[in-house]
Formats: sequence, C-alpha cells, structure tokens
Amino acid sequence: MKQLSDFLPILLFFILYKFYLDLPDELILGINAWVPLMNLRPGESSDAIYLATLAAIVVTLIQVVLAAVIVKKVEKMPLITLALLLFFGGATLALKDPAFIQWKPTAINWLFALVFLGSHVIGKKPLIQRMMGHAITIEEQRVWVQLNLAWIGFFVVSGIANMIVAPEIDPFGLQFSEDTWVDFKLFGLMGMTIAFVIAQAFFLARYLPDSDKETS
Repeated sequence: MKQLSDFLPILLFFILYKFYLDLPDELILGINAWVPLMNLRPGESSDAIYLATLAAIVVTLIQVVLAAVIVKKVEKMPLITLALLLFFGGATLALKDPAFIQWKPTAINWLFALVFLGSHVIGKKPLIQRMMGHAITIEEQRVWVQLNLAWIGFFVVSGIANMIVAPEIDPFGLQFSEDTWVDFKLFGLMGMTIAFVIAQAFFLARYLPDSDKETS
C-alpha cells in the first residue's frame, strides 16, 4: 500500500500530461478559476506539464497531511519529497518554466545520494543497514557498506540519466522531447529502480545465513 501511495503522484502526473488535450475546456477553465496563477489554455499542449505539476503537488501534500492526521507519523522521505516538489514545482508554475520540474528527479536522487553517503560518517551503521537490518541478517559489516555505496552510485546515475533526457537541462544536446522525458520519468526511472532492487536481492542472497535462505 505504501509503495502504491508513493507511486500515485508520478502516475497522476503522467496521466494528466498525456491526456491534457482530452480534458473538457470547462474543467481547465474551472481550474484556472480556483488557481488564478495557472492560466491554463484549453487545447494548448505546452500547458500540460503545468497541470500535471499542480496535480503532483496537491496529491503529495494530501498524502502527507493524511499520514499526519491518520497515522500520526510522517516519515522523513515523504517530507523531503514534498519539500523538493513544492520548491521545483512551485517555481515551474510561478515562472512558467518546465526546467524546474525537470530538475526535481535529479535533485531528489542526488539528495538521497548525499544522505546515504553521510550515513557512513554519522552513526554507526550505513543507512541501508538501518533500513533493512531488522529484516535481513548479514554477519559481515562490509556487505552493508558495499550495498550502501551501490545505492549512492545508483542515485547519482539516476540523477545524471534524468538530466540527459530532460530537454530543458540536457547537458549533451541530445534533444529529447518533453514527451519522452515524461515517459522516462515514469517508466525509465522506475525500471532502473526495479532492476537495481533485483540485483540487490541477488547480491544479498550470497551472504544470507543458511537458515534465512531456507525460509525465504
């Protein structure tokens, strides 16, 4: 359920971007009435990213508020994600510049890389061990260190990959379209994450005690 809620803003961003031109004009004008700074234009495909960004902000904000009210606890990661989304998404809407929202996946991946890197200095255990150590028993500390370093590398690479595909950033002049970036944001980054998690599982399986392997 938690993974689904984390995935919801990204999915909603994708759907509204892709189907913006199919939305009724009355709905878009109604959104303008409720959010005056939007100034969305029905039938204008370049405005799709602004509606998608607004929806991602609203849904993420609702999720954090619901967690605070119902569960009485909000984890740090959703708060960090919301803060970055409010900054980059808010700048996108206020300045009508898609570059800000395109920087957001890179910013959040690199921030996570810094957090994981900092855990080697702050505290006695790397962050990935603190997150997974209660569920998996690994006797060799170096394994957790190696895995944490692998996550740092993954976050750095993911951030770079987003920069390459995002047309408003694109340091190499490859000229991907905004539509391609939206596809990559959903399928590319998610596919990279799934592939890395699978590779992580194979890596950890080599170091699990025999009793854990038999019960898994």
